[in-house]
Formats: sequence, C-alpha cells, structure tokens
Amino acid sequence: MQGATRELADVLATRHGPGFAVWHTDEFVFGVGDGQLFLRTLGGADVAPPKVVCVRQMPGSMSHDREVTLLRHLERMGATLLNPLNAQLVCRNKIWQAQELALAGLPVPHTLSYATAPLEGVVRTSRLGTPCVVKSVTGHKGKQVFLAPDAHLLRSVAGALAQGTPHLFQEYVAHSHGRDLRLIVVDGEPVAAAVRTSGNGGLASNIAQGGAATLCLGRYPEAEDLAVRAAQAVGLAIAGVDLLFTADGTHTICELNAVPGWRSQMTAVAPAIADCVDRRLATWTQTRARPGTD
Repeated sequence: MQGATRELADVLATRHGPGFAVWHTDEFVFGVGDGQLFLRTLGGADVAPPKVVCVRQMPGSMSHDREVTLLRHLERMGATLLNPLNAQLVCRNKIWQAQELALAGLPVPHTLSYATAPLEGVVRTSRLGTPCVVKSVTGHKGKQVFLAPDAHLLRSVAGALAQGTPHLFQEYVAHSHGRDLRLIVVDGEPVAAAVRTSGNGGLASNIAQGGAATLCLGRYPEAEDLAVRAAQAVGLAIAGVDLLFTADGTHTICELNAVPGWRSQMTAVAPAIADCVDRRLATWTQTRARPGTD
C-alpha cells in the first residue's frame, strides 16, 4: 500500500478492529445465482457484502470490464461506496469533469475534445490558439500532459497521440505554470491544502512527478470554497481538487481526483475520512433499522 492508503488503513483498523479489512480487487470473484448477487474469495468462501467501502483504486486506471464492474456489483449488493461509483466515473474522464463543473457555473479553462473526428481536423479547427495544454482524457498523476508552445508543435504533438485514447486541448493558464493549489475536501469541509510546484520548471506540478508542496490550509479561503463547490458538483464526498492560479488573483479548476493522496504532514486527512466512513456506517444502520427495510 502507498503511504496515504496505509495511513488511512491504520486509522480505520484502530477504530473498527475486526470490522475493518483491506481487500484487493484481484482477490474476488462475483456474480449472480438463484436470483441473488454474490461475492466470493478465490478460495470459494462467500463474503458478506460490506456496509461501507472506502475505494482507493485510482479512477484513471479503472477499466469498465474490471474494477468498475466489481464496484458496481458492491453497490448493487447494498454497500455504500466512498466515493460513489458515478462520481468516480466522472473523475475518470477529464471532459466529464469539465462538463459537470461548467454546468454548475464553476470556472474551468476553455477546453476542446472530440469523439471520432480526426485529430488533424480537430487541431486545424481549434480556436484555443497556442500555447495549448494537451492531456489524455484518462491520464492521472500528472502523466500524459504536454504543453504545445506553437501551432507547429501542436500539430506535431497531435500526430504522436494514440488514436485509441481521446485527448483534450485546453487553454494554457500561464500565471500558474509549474504550480497549482491542491485542496482535499471531505464531506464538504477543506481539511488540507498545499501549493505544489514543479521540480524542473515544467508544466505539471504533481508530486509524483518530482514536485514540492508547501502546506497552506486557510491561506486561500476563496479557493477552499471553490474546491468545496467543485466536489459537490460531481458528487464527491472525498476529493482532491486541483486549482490553477489566474492573473487576476482568482482560481480556475484544473481537475478533480476521487482518490486523493496526501503528504504525511497533512495529519487531519485520514481522521476526517474515517469520520466520513463513520457517518456512512451510522446512516447505513439507521436505514436498515427503519420498518419495511431489509
């Protein structure tokens, strides 16, 4: 397990003892039989449906025919997922994110994508101009992000992109080059924030790509409010919200992460997520206790 996931698992294990377990997606088979949905280990033992599942599978790496189907199965068995599957699917696709955020009236950079149109035609008719940011629609951890400084290089980058994976072309926010503001929101409350900076002067400031982070919770209250609204717009109870700095002193939304990581110094995050789990457990219990419920 990675550091943040291990920290969260330790907190949950301390709170819930044998009522908590860490499972990996490759340990299960699942299906239907006799009109019922079932979940089993590879050894053939039936597993009772969990009440709450805190998902730590990166949405960007999910496959509709694998992890997504398992998570849907758990939801249909009555488990509460954190985050809900639909919100995770939105976060898996950067265009879906932009759609929801724009419809909620929240600021996002001007963005262009395509369905089956040829990339050459997309680039030729784009009105974004250059420099232009090019991203894989399903990229994660700062990977598959490019900056095309001029039209010639934009065409060259487009020519090298894999045809099987959609990409987006996005307005370049120059004032935020090499830095962004990461906020972690849990149940509508900002619990951690950090300004992240690139380690090599490049565009991406993701820590996984060698960047640095400076904690700053409370320093940007307007940004924290924006992050809360962004998480709510896509249905995330637990969210990593990445904001870009604009020249006029405000922020625009770069993207959201349904399975955020955090630095060890962000000591409030794991307890906040554990509290979120506790609230969902209480709701699950109250719902089942009502007359007429199973």
